[in-house]
Amino acid sequence: MTLHPILTGIDLVVFDKDGTLISFDAMWTAWARELGDRLELATRRPVAGDVFATIGYDPAGDRVVPGGPLAVATMAEIEEIVGAVLRRWCPSVAAARRILADAWFVPDPVSTAVPLADLASLFGAIRKSGRRIAVATTDDREPTEATLAALGLADSIVSVACGDDDGPRKPDPETLRAIARAAGVPVERSAMVGDTPADLGMARAAGAGRAIGVRTGVTDGARLEPIADVVLDSVADLVPAGTTSSGA
Repeated sequence: MTLHPILTGIDLVVFDKDGTLISFDAMWTAWARELGDRLELATRRPVAGDVFATIGYDPAGDRVVPGGPLAVATMAEIEEIVGAVLRRWCPSVAAARRILADAWFVPDPVSTAVPLADLASLFGAIRKSGRRIAVATTDDREPTEATLAALGLADSIVSVACGDDDGPRKPDPETLRAIARAAGVPVERSAMVGDTPADLGMARAAGAGRAIGVRTGVTDGARLEPIADVVLDSVADLVPAGTTSSGA
């Protein structure tokens, strides 16, 4: 298979996870709705609207708001934000903490993982070309590794950076530099593939060789174009349809 020309001169391809490899909405909109239901049941007050507005979930459109905490923050950061909202509604800090502890949950990383392409074939083509693959996400390590394993991708990946890791995290450019070092690849021969300005901005700030946007996430492609080398409809376009020969 011939890879997209944008990968010429690239030895390491780093993928964001949610919105790039798997459907963001399939996991996070249902989670936000259920969290709102749990919090209203626990508080017996109409807190869901306040929580949704603060974390960046639009219930009318059933979508994640681009750039909001739900789109870019870690789970620990989102939990802290929700806790701050509850303190506005609860009679005491202790009550807010108790309710959050009772209502908080994380989505099932396997049952909600809807791939946005034939990822096994895509990763196989990238590896066959001699390139390496990594993942950089703000999601926590345990669900990230469970998702990648369930999708059959874990053995194809040389490095994974997660939101609850020690050290730098997305969108700190040092995250991408550290991934490149771990893979033994100069950062300028690395590509970052993601669905948000934060992904692409990290690539630019780190000195990555390519910043590749995809339209499958929460951000309109027009917002990605000014900072991307190219914006693709999906990661599937990294292997153009109908190609058969091996590409460099």
